[in-house]
Amino acid sequence: MIVPDENKKAVLAYPHHPDFFKDLPVIQNSREIVKKLHDRYDVYIASAAMEFPHSLDHKNAWLDEHFPFITWKKRIFCGDKSVLKGDVLIDDHDFNLSVFDGRRIMFSASHNLNETKYERLNNWLEADKLFDLDRW
Repeated sequence: MIVPDENKKAVLAYPHHPDFFKDLPVIQNSREIVKKLHDRYDVYIASAAMEFPHSLDHKNAWLDEHFPFITWKKRIFCGDKSVLKGDVLIDDHDFNLSVFDGRRIMFSASHNLNETKYERLNNWLEADKLFDLDRW
């Protein structure tokens, strides 16, 4: 972690704050590309939300606001993503991808830049190209 020692405790505690997930910004181009994926494939949103119990309501409301086309029936809030079955998993953590049996794609984030075991997406425009969404 690239955080000064005197700030590490506060940074590690931040995701446990009740409002942490409430106002997170949408990643650039994600809404448009996820909508394209949704229109062509059976897309689910899976979140290991149980680690941060305060996040459940906020994550659900955030999805309602920013990704309303992914209905509550296609949202999986779990504690362990090893239960997921599917063709493709896009995730930013090795511990989620390592237990998935399908195609594993790492979404780039500051905490995984040195990870080399997986196919990688650096942004959602790359997903558009990777899945050839404009072909449809």
